[in-house]
Amino acid sequence: MKTDSLTIKELTQAVGGGITPRMVRHYHELGLLPQPVRSPSNYRLYTEQDVIRLQRIVALKQQGFQLNHIRNILEVEPETETLTAQLQQQYRAVMQQIAQLRQTASALEGLLGRDRHCQIMQAEVLAQLKLLEVETQVGLGGLEQLWSGLDAQVHTHWESFAESLQCLLPDLSNRSEIEQHLIAQLVLACGDVSLASFVRVSAGAIAASRTALKSNCEIFVDIPTVAAALDQTRLAHLGCQVSILIDNCHITTAIEAEQEFWQRQEWREKLLQVSKGCIVVIGYAPSVLLATCTAIKEQKINPALVIGMPIGFSHAPAAKRQLMQQDIPWLTIEGTLGGGLLAATALNALVESLIEKPDCHCYLSESGE
Repeated sequence: MKTDSLTIKELTQAVGGGITPRMVRHYHELGLLPQPVRSPSNYRLYTEQDVIRLQRIVALKQQGFQLNHIRNILEVEPETETLTAQLQQQYRAVMQQIAQLRQTASALEGLLGRDRHCQIMQAEVLAQLKLLEVETQVGLGGLEQLWSGLDAQVHTHWESFAESLQCLLPDLSNRSEIEQHLIAQLVLACGDVSLASFVRVSAGAIAASRTALKSNCEIFVDIPTVAAALDQTRLAHLGCQVSILIDNCHITTAIEAEQEFWQRQEWREKLLQVSKGCIVVIGYAPSVLLATCTAIKEQKINPALVIGMPIGFSHAPAAKRQLMQQDIPWLTIEGTLGGGLLAATALNALVESLIEKPDCHCYLSESGE
């Protein structure tokens, strides 16, 4: 098909991706596409550049970008620049927005998360909340006076974490009591309330964990750092032994764990030897979780539960997506968030709930899993 003079229908056919003439006209209205020249019969006529631009719009939209962001991307760089450069520019802009919003969120958390001992002082400064909007644009310098009054109160009493969480956590009423406890413990472990929105628990995961722990299951972790963060006393009470995949005390970071797993075949072979019905806890190496998912899919291992929370920016999110597609019970945190402490905290919370509330059946109700 010639692309030097296309009708709107021919343009959509050339681009594909479900684009319709109505969408093209809408993109004209939004300024995403320049207005085309008209034929003597008043038909819109498009060029090869229009095809390329519309293909970029479709690609960005499929990646989850909103139309206003797409317009910014297309305006930031000339048409001759690569898409990667455009995405990098947009990423920097988005990160700046996130940083500003995070400043506001942190300031609000600092107010909302204060327990009843601080409420009197808090009431006196709530009228200054308008400062937050201003200070996110110019920095937090002007908020120092506001904080000085509030921060002076922290020396008068210990912090009530439960009260702070009650103010800050999102509505979790649709989750079981055990899941609510699990999420609260994860938030406390990292200090980031936004984590609650990324915690994912598969159907049957809580039940599977309790059944496995009652059966004295093996706990299989990726590196010693995760094992060190587990509640060994409670696990011993349940008769659960802890085994380590990469059993090297010198491996303490995600980078080291990832490289070690790739370089030594023995760890891949050891992974295939995990006992049936065990609980696998992965907190560092995304490739360990990827290999675990492959082994499960190929029916080479059959754990009762996988807690997959590795760190990483490309492999980790992909590994977690693969985990969420498995038929076995799982627990994860979407995206790049994760780490050994969070993975261990998740298991510790499940163990604590089982010991403290052995007869609880909230996870079987409609509001639970």
